Amino acid sequence: MLKLCGFSASNYYNKVKLALLEKGVAFEEELAWVGETDPAASPLGKVPYFKTDAGPISESTVMLEYVEAQYPTPALLPADPFQAAKARELVRYIELHLELVARNLYPEAFFGGKVSDTAKEKVGQQLEKNVAAFAKLTRFAPYIGGDSFTLADCAAAVHLPLVSGATKIIYGRDFLAELPVRDYLKLVGARPAVVKINADRKSNTEMLMQRSQSAPANGKG
Repeated sequence: MLKLCGFSASNYYNKVKLALLEKGVAFEEELAWVGETDPAASPLGKVPYFKTDAGPISESTVMLEYVEAQYPTPALLPADPFQAAKARELVRYIELHLELVARNLYPEAFFGGKVSDTAKEKVGQQLEKNVAAFAKLTRFAPYIGGDSFTLADCAAAVHLPLVSGATKIIYGRDFLAELPVRDYLKLVGARPAVVKINADRKSNTEMLMQRSQSAPANGKG
């Protein structure tokens, strides 16, 4: 059986898990903390990764594509090639131009660390630019790319709350507030798969924090 390896406090893990749940794919979860991953399956020691009958697969975006190709029904990409490309475009914007940039704020926003004022200013400027570009691609009609739930929503449902939360904590305002993200997250948050994702994330985050307190030298994903 397909194995999803990693931990549920990771938004990248949850993005892939959400796609599997939405498709009704039978899979097992194998707990793998950062620093305890299988080097043969994840050469960089990152999560998540798959263990399949054919071999391992790493990198969450590649894993999403594998899930869509291997388990095509129900589809999480439009049949039209252009519209499918637009959904993939949204995934990349969310990952690379929003979440990855905002991730520089997480040490202070979520983990009790400190981010320099210079870094905050630089990240803020970049996020302002990137959010404006992202706004030109989104539709929220009612889903982020149109009238159907796609892989772009799997990314948005787990990444956008972190971007909103981090910017609100660091800058005193939510950089996504001018977009209908709040209503969108309420809509997708009612989906059974997202309800499970959020419940598992909360439970696993508590486990992660306990683990960090008992072994402070361990890395975080």
